[in-house]
Amino acid sequence: MSKKVILSCVVLVAVAVAVPFYLEGFWLQAGLFAMSAAIGAIGLNLLTGATGQLSMGHAFFLAVGAYAYVYFAAEPEGGAHALGGLGLPTPVAALLAVLTAGVAGGVFSPIAGRLKGAYLGIATLALIFVGQHVLFNAEPVTGGYNGRAVPPMELFGFVFADSPELVVAQVPFGSLERLWFLGLAVLTCAALFARGVLRGRPGRAMNTIRDHEIAAGVMGVPVARYRAGVFVLSSMYGGLAGVLIALVFQRTVPDYFGLLLSLDYLAMIIIGGLGSVAGAVIGAFFISLLPQLLSRYSDALPLVAEPGSAGVSPAEASRILYGAAVVVIVLFLPGGLLGLARRLRLAVTRRPAPVPATRKTPLSSTSPDTRN
Repeated sequence: MSKKVILSCVVLVAVAVAVPFYLEGFWLQAGLFAMSAAIGAIGLNLLTGATGQLSMGHAFFLAVGAYAYVYFAAEPEGGAHALGGLGLPTPVAALLAVLTAGVAGGVFSPIAGRLKGAYLGIATLALIFVGQHVLFNAEPVTGGYNGRAVPPMELFGFVFADSPELVVAQVPFGSLERLWFLGLAVLTCAALFARGVLRGRPGRAMNTIRDHEIAAGVMGVPVARYRAGVFVLSSMYGGLAGVLIALVFQRTVPDYFGLLLSLDYLAMIIIGGLGSVAGAVIGAFFISLLPQLLSRYSDALPLVAEPGSAGVSPAEASRILYGAAVVVIVLFLPGGLLGLARRLRLAVTRRPAPVPATRKTPLSSTSPDTRN
């Protein structure tokens, strides 16, 4: 690793750590949503970008992770609308939620191991409709239409919530400030693990399945097993993203985990760059922050109005913009924003080779011009 890369990583870490001390809650919440989206996008990119398997049901596994965490961590509630819960320690609940999402992916993995392309996309689309039906009707577990409150994460006695009060360097640290560092740690670990998978033998096998499935089978790669295994791993990434989203939202709502969320994740990996961890992160931040920015500055932007008014709402405007971005990238930038960044970096760092200076031979006394 070169010194420039190490220096860039140090600067990036320093900036990320300093963010909660200077930015307000709106930007911290937007950043946390982008982190959770990046975790889910990394998982989908392992399946779609690296292995070539289309999935339209990624939002289902986010819902499994979010609601499983709430059920495992929450205490049972009685009354007219009784809600179940196991009251487990929150770190254990988070781990079990990720494993539950993996189990859900494992149940579907035999289908994922045998289908490919649009057929798998249509099959996974059914997960969204099944998941929405369960979320709205299994009220003792999910809370139905109104959802459920999310218990705050408590790790080694430290609570990621607004209370107890915490002040660091004269800056009040509420739930968003505390969750910021948790999100950074989880995203970093998820990205490093996925990077190791892609750079190792499994990653080479996945890329071979994507590019030359028949050749992969001839070389001894168990194609169906790899497809099923990557589907389970992608589901676990989705469950982890769902847990973080639930902690940031502080309430699970069924409407959030619908078809549009799955389409958003597909747009993330296409815009960022297929088959790359960095591309998934870039695309996730682009898709997640765009509607937040449009909502924040809707008064100063033309044709963008508040939701419910006659103009185009920020959510609609953001979908129009990144829909156009998907078309442009598919046609002109197959490497996504990551590929564009690499091209720009090469254009900046590439310098023309120096022209060698012509050597002048001094006139000597034996030169024909000086002979008598």
